[in-house]
Amino acid sequence: MSIIESILLAVIEGLTEFLPVSSTAHMIFVSSMMGIQGDEFVKMFQVSIQFGAILAVVWLFWKKFVDFKSFDFYVKLGIAVIPALVLGKLFDDKIEEVLEKPIPIAVTLIIGGVVLVFIDRFFKNQKINHEEAISTRKALAIGFWQCLAMMPGTSRAAASIIGGMQQGLTRKMAAEFSFFLAVPTMLAVTAYSVFLKDWEVNDKECKGLEMIFSSQEHLIMFALGNLVAFIVAVFAIKFFIGLIQKYGFKIWGWYRIVVGCLLLIYFS
Repeated sequence: MSIIESILLAVIEGLTEFLPVSSTAHMIFVSSMMGIQGDEFVKMFQVSIQFGAILAVVWLFWKKFVDFKSFDFYVKLGIAVIPALVLGKLFDDKIEEVLEKPIPIAVTLIIGGVVLVFIDRFFKNQKINHEEAISTRKALAIGFWQCLAMMPGTSRAAASIIGGMQQGLTRKMAAEFSFFLAVPTMLAVTAYSVFLKDWEVNDKECKGLEMIFSSQEHLIMFALGNLVAFIVAVFAIKFFIGLIQKYGFKIWGWYRIVVGCLLLIYFS
């Protein structure tokens, strides 16, 4: 992977991580087209640059994250992230296998798109418009909904937003809680991939951190990738909130369907 390719993947991560379109699917498809998806560093890179996207959420909602008087906020996020941590660890190998198969991911992209086209018809009487009104039970339910995103192509944002609306959250509040929940979820996934997961490189197992520091070029790509993902994600989050308030989720549903069909044709 070249530095230009790493920047392109980081832009895709920043643009799509918080949109209901599956950042994983987009990065896998683009890296496959560039012929670099089989590289272990690329796979680790795609996960690790989520850290930059995490910082974008903290930057935009920093008052929420540094309000240590609001202990309930941290409790809710802690409870909501538990299902993803447990199930993610249990099914890590199975998820890894699916990441090598673009066709099932494209199909999932299309199915998720159909759901988003009609999602606003399913949930019409959403009343919870403040984070304080989200109970721990509702937070846990949203956490289980988020686990649907373990199937690449589903979209973590889409799963958690739909889960939020199913629990009575308005579109805006469901999107914001999805952003909040992304921080501990993605931080855990990134930390696991960089510090704990064993990656097979040249028939040897090594940690993600070892790959990052194995060369100056890898280190530059890691740092630059996170910086680019952070900058792009800041604008993407602002854009998304305004768009869903005005148009809902239908536009993203049709986008997923069109992209999914094009990718099915390409990879078939």
